[in-house]
Amino acid sequence: MTGPLRERDDAHALLAAEVERARAGAGRLVLLRGATGTGRSAALEAAATHASRLGLRVLRTRCSPEDTTVPFSAVLHLLGPVPEFADVAPGGEDRGSAARLWRLLRSYADRAPLMMAVDDVHLADEASRRWFVEAARRIDRLPVLLVATERSQYDIAPHAAGLAHALSPSLVRTHALAPLTDEGSSALVRAAFPTASDRWTAESVRAGAGIPLLLHALLDDLAGAPPPTAVPTTCAALYPGSYPAAVSWWLESAGQATAEVARTLAALEPPDRTEHADGPADDAARPVEATTAHHAEQAGPAGHSGHAAPFGHAERFGQAENPGHSGQAENPGHSGQAENPGHSGQAENPGHSGQTGRAGQADRRAGGASAEHPDADGSGAPAAPGNALAALVADACGADPARVTGWFTAMTRLGVLRTDPSGRPRYAHPLLRDAVLGGWSTARRQEAHRAAAQAMLRRGDHVDAVARQLLGSAPAGLPWALRVLRDAAAVAALEARPDDAVRYLRRVLQEPLPDDLRQRLLTELGSLEYAGADAPAGIPRLSEALDLPAAPRDQVRTAIALGTALAGRGDVRTAVAALRRLETRLADGHADLAHTLQTASALLSDQDQTVRGEAYRWVTDTAERSPELVGASGRALLVRYAATAGDITAREAMRRLRSLLAEPADSLAEPFLLGTVAAVAQWADELDEADRLVERGLAGQHPSLLHPMAQALLDTRWDTAAARGAYGVLLATHSGTRVRRGPGGPGNADAHTLLALVETGRTQEARRLADAFDLRDTPDSWELNRFLYARGVLRFTEGDVPGALHDFLECGRRQSARAVLSPVVTPWRTAAAECRLALGNPQEALTLAAEELRLARVWGTPRTMGRALRVLGRATRGRRGLELGAEAVAVLRGSPAEAELVASLLAHGLQLTEAGDRGRGREHLREGAERAERLGNVRLLTHAERALRTAGARRTTPAHTGSAALTGSERRIAELAAEGRTNTEIANGLHLARRTVETHLTSAYKKLGIRRRGELREALEQ
Repeated sequence: MTGPLRERDDAHALLAAEVERARAGAGRLVLLRGATGTGRSAALEAAATHASRLGLRVLRTRCSPEDTTVPFSAVLHLLGPVPEFADVAPGGEDRGSAARLWRLLRSYADRAPLMMAVDDVHLADEASRRWFVEAARRIDRLPVLLVATERSQYDIAPHAAGLAHALSPSLVRTHALAPLTDEGSSALVRAAFPTASDRWTAESVRAGAGIPLLLHALLDDLAGAPPPTAVPTTCAALYPGSYPAAVSWWLESAGQATAEVARTLAALEPPDRTEHADGPADDAARPVEATTAHHAEQAGPAGHSGHAAPFGHAERFGQAENPGHSGQAENPGHSGQAENPGHSGQAENPGHSGQTGRAGQADRRAGGASAEHPDADGSGAPAAPGNALAALVADACGADPARVTGWFTAMTRLGVLRTDPSGRPRYAHPLLRDAVLGGWSTARRQEAHRAAAQAMLRRGDHVDAVARQLLGSAPAGLPWALRVLRDAAAVAALEARPDDAVRYLRRVLQEPLPDDLRQRLLTELGSLEYAGADAPAGIPRLSEALDLPAAPRDQVRTAIALGTALAGRGDVRTAVAALRRLETRLADGHADLAHTLQTASALLSDQDQTVRGEAYRWVTDTAERSPELVGASGRALLVRYAATAGDITAREAMRRLRSLLAEPADSLAEPFLLGTVAAVAQWADELDEADRLVERGLAGQHPSLLHPMAQALLDTRWDTAAARGAYGVLLATHSGTRVRRGPGGPGNADAHTLLALVETGRTQEARRLADAFDLRDTPDSWELNRFLYARGVLRFTEGDVPGALHDFLECGRRQSARAVLSPVVTPWRTAAAECRLALGNPQEALTLAAEELRLARVWGTPRTMGRALRVLGRATRGRRGLELGAEAVAVLRGSPAEAELVASLLAHGLQLTEAGDRGRGREHLREGAERAERLGNVRLLTHAERALRTAGARRTTPAHTGSAALTGSERRIAELAAEGRTNTEIANGLHLARRTVETHLTSAYKKLGIRRRGELREALEQ
C-alpha cells in the first residue's frame, strides 16, 4: 500500500495487512494515535480509500464534542440512519440499544467485508466508546475492521482513559504517529518550493515543528512570498493567515490549561533572539532562568555579585527552592495507566511508534539522544535549566510543576520546542512563538510577566532576572516591583551594564512615584542615557529633573550632572549658567552646597577659554575677600590655576593641597578636591600619590550619576601612565574602553594614544588616528590643545618639521590665551625649539628653550627642568651646552620620567661625541639604548642605534635589555639569587669575591628592569 503522506509507510503497511485480514473474515481494532496535527485523519482517510478500492464497504464518522450529550451519537453517525433510534434522547441509553446496534453491524458484515473509520474517537460520547470497546472484543471472527484515531498528546490537564486501555493487546493494534523528521519536513518544503535554499528550507522546517498540519499551513501562507524572501518571524507578515489559525486550533485542542502554559512560556521567551535553539544566545536574549544562572556563575557561591546591595536591599530575595521537583519530575513523560492507554508503550510520547513504529524515532528530535544534545538525559527529559523554567512557568500559571515539566519533554520530542546547548527548551522558531502568543492580548502578556517576576522573587532569583520580567509588565504601583527595578538598575550600573540600567530606570519611571523619588531617578536615567548610546535623551531628562521639587543636595547632584552633559556637548556657557542659578538660590541657607556648585562651574569652564577666564576671576575675587566662601575644593582649584600659570612651585602647591585634604570635606565636594589634587600631584612628579588619589576618587563616584570629576580622574590616570612611559597601558586602555571625546573633537585619551603609537614606532596607525579628526572646526578646549601637541610630535617624527612647528605654536597660542603658561601640561616651547633647530634657526630655539627653563625652574620638578635643560643645551652648544646637557641627565636620574631621561642621555651622548669625547658619549648612548628598549620606546631606540653607529660603536648583541642581554656570569648569579641564595652564599659557591657578585647582580637588575630581588624569578622567565 502506498499513499501521498510522507513517513507514514509503516502505518500504511499495518492498515493494508489488517484490511486483508478483514477480507479473510478476521476483524480487529486498529488505533491510530498521535498528537494534534500529526496527520491522524489523513492516515485514516488514506486507509479508507485503500479499503474501498479493494471492495470493502467503508463506514465513516468524525466524533465531535457537541454530540457527547446524545447516547450512541457516534455509532449512529457511523452506521447511518436507524429508524428505531430516531427519537433517541439524553438518558435513553441501555444495553438493549447497544444490542440492536450490534445486530445492525452484523447485518452489514453479512453482506460484505466492512471497514468502520472513526475519527477522533476521544471525542465520542461515553455510550459510543463503550460500544466500540465491546465491538472490538467480538469482531475478531467477523470481516469487520474498526480503525479509530485518538489524540494522544501530553497536556497539562490529565486525559481520561483511552479507548483501548481495558482491551487485551491481542485485540488491538496500536500505532503512534510520530512527528515528521527534519528530512521529511524538508522534502515537503522542497516539493512546494523547489528553488528554496538550504537555509530557507531549514527555517521553514523549524517553524513547522514536525507537525504536518502546521507545516502545510505555513507553506500555504508562504506561497505569496516565496524564497528568496526570508521566512518571517512574526505572523503579521503571513497571508492569508493559515499558519496562525492552525496554531490557534492546535492550542485550543490541547485545552485551556495547556494553552495557558504554552502562551506563558512564549511570553517569557525573549523575542529578540539572534539565533535559534542550536546556537548560543547573548545575555540580553537569555530566558529568565538562563539569566539567573549567568549571574550566579559570575557572582560565585550564593549568587553574590561582590557589590553591596543597593538601596539596602539584597540582590537575591529569600531562599531558593525547587517547586518543580516531585515524584514525577524525574520522568515527566509517564504519569500512570490513565495516561498510557492502549498498551502502546509510551502513549504520552508522540515520538514512540508502538508495535509497528520506527525504533528510535523520538530520539531524532532535539530533546532525544544525548549524543546530539549532551545536556539532556537518555529519557529526553530537559536538563536542569529546563526544570527551573518549568517550575517558573508552573508558578506563574498556577499549574502542577511536574505536569509542566512533562509537557516540556513531550513538546521537545514532538518538535514544538527545541533545547539550546544548555538544555533550555525554547520554541523551535520565532514565528511559532509569535503564533502561540497571538491568542493573548497585550494586557494578558503583561500579566504573565508580572506573575513570572513575582514567582522568581519568591524563589530567590537574582534581582536582574526578576527585573527583566518586570520590563514586560504593566505599571501597577507594587512596592516590591519598584524595589526590584531600582536595585537591578543600581547593580547594572555597578557592573558596567549601562544599557540594562537605562531599561530598568525607564520602566520604573512608568510607576506612580512621589516627586522627590522621580527627581532622583530622572537624574540617574539622564546621566546614563547621556553617557550611553542615547545621549540626546539625557539632557532633557536632566532638565526635567532639575525642575522638580527635591532636597537641596539632590538638586545639586542634578545640576552638576546637567552641567557636565551640557559642557560635554560644547555648551559650556549654558552649563555654567545653570549651576549659577541654583547656586544663587542656595547661597543663603546652604553655603557648603553653593561652594560645590562654584567649584563645578570653574571646572566645567575649562572647555571654553572665555568662560574659564570669567569663572576663575570670580573665584579668585571671592577668595581674596572671603576665603571661607569658596571652600576647600575652590581653594584647591586656585592652587591648580596658579600651577598652570607658573606662579607657584610644585613643593608649595602640594603642601597647600595636602593641608586641604586634611580638612573635613562634604561628600559632594570631595570628588572635586580629590580630582584637583590628583592632577597637580601628577604634574609634581608625585605619581604614586596621584594614582592613589585617582583610585580613591573613582571609588567614590556614583556609577549612575554624571560628574565632571569622573572623566577628570580618568584623564589624570592617563596622564600618569604617560609620565611613566607606560605605552602598553595607554594603548590597551584606549582600545578596550569607550573613550569620551570633546564635542566634535578628540579627547585626552586620543592625544595620549597618538603619542604612545609614535613612541612605539607605529607611525602608520598614529597617522590614521590623527587623520580621523578634522581640527579646523573643533571647538576650543584643553583637549584640543593636547591633541595639537601630540600631532606635532607625529609630524616631527614623520619629517614634516614645518607642520610640526605649526602645531606646537598653535598649541602654545591657545594655552597662553587660557593663561596656561607653565610647561607642566604641554611643553610646547621646547618642542617648537627642536623644530627651530631642525630648520636652522638656533636663536629662536634658544629663546623658546630659555623661557621654558625659566618657567620650569619656578615649578621645580625634574621632568620639566630636565627637558628644558636638554633642549637649551642643544640650542646653546659649546662648553655651556655640554654643561646644560650634563645637568639635564643629572636632574632626571631618579625621576619617574624615564622617557625624558632616555632623551637626555641620547642628546648628551651626541654632544660628547661631537666634542671629541667619544668614549663617554658612547656610554651615554648605550645606557640610553638599554633604557629605551626596556621602556619599549621604539622611536628613541631607533635614534640611539643610529647615534651609536655614528659614534663608531659596534654592537653584536641584538638585545640591550631583558634576560637575553645577560652575560653567562650574570645569568648564573641571577638564577642563584632567584633561588633564595644570599650574596655571600653565591660568592662562596662560585669562588668569587662578594663585590663581584654584587656588581653582576647590579648589572642584571639594570638589564632586567627590576629593583628588588623578589622580581628576579619572573624577569628571568620572560
